[in-house]
Amino acid sequence: MAVVKHAVVTGVSSGIGAATALSLLDDGWRVTGLSRRQPEIVHDNLTWVQADLGDLDAVASVASGLSAVDAVVHAAGLQRSAPLGSLNVDDLRDMWQVHVAAAEVLVNGVVDALEPGARVVLVGSRTMTGNAGKSQYVATKSALTGMARSWAMELVSRGITVNVVAPGPTDTAMLGDPSRSHTPPKLPPLGAFIGPSEVAGLIGFLLGPLGRNITGQAIVQCAGASL
Repeated sequence: MAVVKHAVVTGVSSGIGAATALSLLDDGWRVTGLSRRQPEIVHDNLTWVQADLGDLDAVASVASGLSAVDAVVHAAGLQRSAPLGSLNVDDLRDMWQVHVAAAEVLVNGVVDALEPGARVVLVGSRTMTGNAGKSQYVATKSALTGMARSWAMELVSRGITVNVVAPGPTDTAMLGDPSRSHTPPKLPPLGAFIGPSEVAGLIGFLLGPLGRNITGQAIVQCAGASL
């Protein structure tokens, strides 16, 4: 009987997290999903855990109860934007908590439960190299690349890979979030926003057998937005 692989996915109530959870469930994975709101996904192999990813004690508590983990996908996120001169340090704190600190606490908490050959994917952003009006968001997303590469170095002897998937403008609720009104989304050169399922497909590749030799990388999926 084949062993069912176990993935921990954050942000499963919407967007990239929901698309990733659905894709993995369709591929026969067992998924532990973390989010504030209950996802619309109904599946026997989905275990939903209500957790605010900005509450690091809650994330640590969830992580301590996990075992036999084959993959971690940190997809939870938020975006607030403002130009220099109008920055609010609380916005930076909130994004840092969810994007960086939650990833750190979650992976740190499950590292001993990661199976040999496990995969870790952090969802970053193609803006990680800089974007006018998004300096705080960029700071949090760019931090993921250095953290992931460092973890990749630490875990390589166990055959565990760690990568960042960095999408461009993706067709999720975040595109219309009033908190990013200073930087409205621009249609990328290829003519369409990226679908959450497309990002989930790239994540699935990294979690699959053909992704076993990719580690410490930030893979940009931006429909030409970075050209």
